[in-house]
Amino acid sequence: MFDKILVANRGEIALRVIRACKELGIQTVAVYSTADSDSLHVHTADEAICIGPPPSTESYLKIDRIISAAEIADVDAIHPGYGFLSENAHFADVCASCNIKFIGPPTAAIRAMGDKNTARDTARAAGVPVTPGSDGILETEAEALKVARQIGYPVMIKATAGGGGRGMRPAHNDSSLVSGFHSARAEAGKAFGNPGVYLEKLIEQPRHIEFQVFGDEHGNVVHLGERDCSIQRRNQKIIEECPSPFLTEELRTAMGDASVKLARAVGYQGAGTLEFLVDKHGRFYFMEMNTRIQVEHTVTEEVYGVDLVKEQIWVASGRTLSAGVANPTPRHHAIQCRINAEDPAKNFQPSPGTIDLYYAPGGRGVRVDSHAFSGYTIPPNYDSMIAKLITLGSTRESSVARMSRALGEYLIEGVKTTIPFQQVIMKNADFRRGEYDTGFVERLMRAGALAV
Repeated sequence: MFDKILVANRGEIALRVIRACKELGIQTVAVYSTADSDSLHVHTADEAICIGPPPSTESYLKIDRIISAAEIADVDAIHPGYGFLSENAHFADVCASCNIKFIGPPTAAIRAMGDKNTARDTARAAGVPVTPGSDGILETEAEALKVARQIGYPVMIKATAGGGGRGMRPAHNDSSLVSGFHSARAEAGKAFGNPGVYLEKLIEQPRHIEFQVFGDEHGNVVHLGERDCSIQRRNQKIIEECPSPFLTEELRTAMGDASVKLARAVGYQGAGTLEFLVDKHGRFYFMEMNTRIQVEHTVTEEVYGVDLVKEQIWVASGRTLSAGVANPTPRHHAIQCRINAEDPAKNFQPSPGTIDLYYAPGGRGVRVDSHAFSGYTIPPNYDSMIAKLITLGSTRESSVARMSRALGEYLIEGVKTTIPFQQVIMKNADFRRGEYDTGFVERLMRAGALAV
């Protein structure tokens, strides 16, 4: 087992990894920008090293500074969390060249699945269904128009290196395709340093279902069920649950088998997530694989009674899958709400600033993963998520009721948050019946049904 791990991230995920390390008896090193000098992960780690100014391009994305910090602290492994460098194959290669273990999949798997277009090709070769689309990266609008006319509108333009809903544009005709093609390329280039985009058929009113997979270096690969991530706004997930109220056992088995098959095909190790779109007829299509731990890994942990971050560390050290992961058994129903510092009444405008009062909910079946506290100043430089609220119940109904109660208890003053918006969703009759798709939030917002 490792002696010391550097956590190459910030916020709640950095704190989450540090806590897992402490429970395993492993020393931790936090890195931070000057904007995060008072952040909880900095104070919780055994050591902390400043790596630059607030912009992530000058701190959390600076490979040389992170490696320098790792060498100064004499760590033997780096956990990248999610976002930032977590799916950067070059970073993983640099770690290896410095004899530092990258806690994640092999670089070959990152390259095969981290690029969405390559991942689609890999899925096709493995016999996993993908949505109709372009055969590769589209260099010109003329190429995009040709493909769109062949497969038929509507289509979705997607950044090959994208994530978090960025670099994505729907198109319903030639005009919107041309404008969307150029804006998606520009956004992708700025966000990911890669302007490449491809095209795929837009599946209307789908469910967004993802499967958690886990593998070790001994050839064992399993899945730990699905998460329904269909409650989204502008392609950004805001509520996730496990299991999905939409899947039948037959469909769950088929999608789980496809997920394991594809993970095996690339020799996957560690935590990964296969994301699918499922149409109203139960046909599923592979979209992408996230070669890292997910924000919403918490709901899988609660349903299956496992610790996926500890498992990442365990597997990276050369062990085989632990018993609970090797033989996963679902036990409950869990829901997660992402609490963002945004103002729903002002089109979800970011709301950085100082938290005057912070009180997290509690009670049976309530979990809060957060780095926030009273007096904490939310910097404007990073993602607006400040907490994840998870509730667990023996049934979906009890989990929803518990979430509604917990949201009502959550007190965050000084900044605006998405809590009131999520309270409205919890009380919505269609949501309570499990009748929703990826367009659910946008439709209700247009109708004024989600006003706060």
